[in-house]
Amino acid sequence: VTGDPGKMAAVQRNLSKFGIKELARTGKIALRRERMGESAPFWRFSAASYPDLEGTMPVDTAFRTTSKRLGSNVSNSSRGDVYPVEPYDDISMNKVLDAHWGVLTDEDLSGLRSHTLSMLVNDYPGVLNIVTGVISRRGYNIQSLAVGSAEKEGLSRITTVVPGTDESIGKLVRDLTYLPFAERELMLIKIAVNTAARRDVLDIATIFRAKAVDVSDHTITLELTGDLNKMIALQRLLDPYGICEVARTGRVALARESGVDSTFLRGYSLPLQY
Repeated sequence: VTGDPGKMAAVQRNLSKFGIKELARTGKIALRRERMGESAPFWRFSAASYPDLEGTMPVDTAFRTTSKRLGSNVSNSSRGDVYPVEPYDDISMNKVLDAHWGVLTDEDLSGLRSHTLSMLVNDYPGVLNIVTGVISRRGYNIQSLAVGSAEKEGLSRITTVVPGTDESIGKLVRDLTYLPFAERELMLIKIAVNTAARRDVLDIATIFRAKAVDVSDHTITLELTGDLNKMIALQRLLDPYGICEVARTGRVALARESGVDSTFLRGYSLPLQY
């Protein structure tokens, strides 16, 4: 269920008579509504979203100007930093916050992958800081974090995605990854479009069952719920039109009582009927 807090409370109140077993909620996300008739010179205009401007406006003029201005103020030395990172430093890093991180291939022998963790905690001030502190002190990074009130009063459910090996994560908390679970995420995405290209964007949104939550003269904002692959696929298709802003919640998950594991269905194609 997606919507405002009043809608959430109404749904929960009406379903309570049937008996709510588990409840997982995300926090609130928001994008600014664009005013009608206003121009947006900072948006990334593209030929797909504004075909009538093709040839008159370079695609990344604003971004190149901003990058050049910011780059001119950066010297070769990081002055003032306690732990400066110099260009000649030999530093290696894993992009654990990248959307594609955590997908293992057959040749990957490191054992690292994304683990979905679900924790039921007492609802009192500072509990989130304690939980994240336990994770960070052990050297784990947090890819996704969602916190909300649970099915019982006085309890909160924390759903987080932490990268690591099966052995290391198993020592931390109970791991939902070993159980069949349903996971969802909410995304708000704002695209730069004019009247001519708006229909194309709405057609793409219909395929992904995304809803339009705001429309202006030069932008349209869509709401989408689904798994990570669905978010990535929609974002890739809308990128040629020019993505202005993206806001995403953390991932929420509940164990499947049916025991059906949808991970076995991924990558499986049904035979064609002739």
